[in-house]
Amino acid sequence: MQPRLERERRTVAAMIRIYCRARHGGGLELCGACTDLLRYTAARLAHCPFQAGKPTCAHCAVHCYAPPQRELIRTVMRFAGPRMLWRHPVLALGHLLDHRRTPPPNR
Repeated sequence: MQPRLERERRTVAAMIRIYCRARHGGGLELCGACTDLLRYTAARLAHCPFQAGKPTCAHCAVHCYAPPQRELIRTVMRFAGPRMLWRHPVLALGHLLDHRRTPPPNR
């Protein structure tokens, strides 16, 4: 996996862990639903048509997530996003910089 996609995978994984610990009382292990979401996001990133040129999912023209997973990941990101600055500042900064990328044209 390319470095940019690997960083995005780590960022999403950190957000899911923050969400799961706070909402589902998980310790070091994720609950089943969050584990499934983590696997789903990793699969979507691996099959992204833009690969290293990918913008953040919020700015992407291609919606890879099915509607239920899209709504769940939005909930996770709304909750975990502000907390990322304290728990994972480097990943949060990278995500903020990626958010400023211009999306590539539709394929």
